[in-house]
Amino acid sequence: MLFNSLTFLLFFLIVLAMFEMLRSWNARKKLLLLASYLFYAAWNPPYVLVLLLSTGVDWWLARHIARSTAPRRRLFFLCISLAANLGLVAYFKYGNFLLENLVAAAALAGVHFSPVQADILLPIGISFYTFASLSYTVDVYRGELDGRTGLADYALFVSFFPHLVAGPIVRASVLLPQIAHPRRPGANQVGWGLALTIIGLAAKVVLADAILMPVVDRFYAHPGDWGWMQAWIAVFGFSGQIYYDFAGYSLCAIGLAMCFGFAFPDNFHYPYAARGFSDFWRRWHISLSSWLRDYLYIPLGGNRHGVRRTAIALMLTMLIGGLWHGASWMFVLWGGLHGLFLITEARAGRQHPTRPPDGSYLPYHFLVFVAVTLTWIAFRSPSAQVAGNVLSSLAGRAATPSDIIDLPMLLALAAMLATLRWQVFMRDSTLETAFARLGTYGQAALLSVCLIALYLCSGGDQHAFIYFQF
Repeated sequence: MLFNSLTFLLFFLIVLAMFEMLRSWNARKKLLLLASYLFYAAWNPPYVLVLLLSTGVDWWLARHIARSTAPRRRLFFLCISLAANLGLVAYFKYGNFLLENLVAAAALAGVHFSPVQADILLPIGISFYTFASLSYTVDVYRGELDGRTGLADYALFVSFFPHLVAGPIVRASVLLPQIAHPRRPGANQVGWGLALTIIGLAAKVVLADAILMPVVDRFYAHPGDWGWMQAWIAVFGFSGQIYYDFAGYSLCAIGLAMCFGFAFPDNFHYPYAARGFSDFWRRWHISLSSWLRDYLYIPLGGNRHGVRRTAIALMLTMLIGGLWHGASWMFVLWGGLHGLFLITEARAGRQHPTRPPDGSYLPYHFLVFVAVTLTWIAFRSPSAQVAGNVLSSLAGRAATPSDIIDLPMLLALAAMLATLRWQVFMRDSTLETAFARLGTYGQAALLSVCLIALYLCSGGDQHAFIYFQF
């Protein structure tokens, strides 16, 4: 059930209407829990059992961690939680990948065998809800949460449908206290939530799918056949496509949750206006980058043990972050490139560059954006060969008369130039502030334009959000 579908619109309106009709907070929570499981079952009903297993195991283990006073016993239960969650992800997400690499390694050693291929279907959202659930057991182990949450509340925290399949990765410490106390969203809160949802859908359907995706897909289908100018437009276009696709989903998730009275943290904050690579990761997929920082980078030592240990911690964190995105060495390469950028930046002391005399960071903004865009090639390419062809086109032959920059490419280029200018302008502001400045008539005009554009661009196939596959 896609957010950008009429089926979901009907589902959401029914749930919201029933939510408003109920007066008891317990009844409202039960409604949201039931709706969340129905939402997940719409993808693949049997995989609801995987969600139930992950939820039940972590809830049970967290209670035992909270009740135990012996450090070894607490650590034992935490290790079971880690093994259970990471084991589920490893089996469903990396089972075939590990098997393929085992066969390849054996072939290099002269051993040839053909194992039976396991037809494993990836449960949607498993990378997101396992990380959210793990935050609970780890925080209970650290003593930051008491671990006495009821099963129904905990199940709602894990499965709440706005963030279930693609985040933001809302931590237990953020969402559980909200679930514990009645939520009574007012008209302004529901109105802003619906506005965010409309803006998020427009970002996804209009900008990501209608304007940028056709150019990107056409180029990546045959990347060696294009001139350098078209190649650069398409590569920049993917930077915009993945941003508007994922940031659009996050806005929808935040807006939908707000309609029920829940506050989710921001997941994007104008990342293409970053002044460095560490700044980029403070602005891109914030819920994942902060999760990796708090539960992986800092436990690995962070920056507390010298330059070498910091570099190792950064690289391991980014490699694992890359692998989290999918079972492919291309994702690992993408993470490794960002690890190298972060290490180089840390050693060069470029996290806080000196402000230029003219008061503008724009040249450095653009250099960071170009570097991030080049790393997206590894992320988007299905193989190293395709990535190599993309790089060859970027530095390859000059455009010929047959290499016409057509209207779709011009629209994609205009969209990306406007995106960069907008993000630099909005770098230290918020969408809510900008929306408030428009006034009532300006707000109505913006939302009307979004709705009209959604109507005009919503015909044909509905495209799933890119991060649904992760």
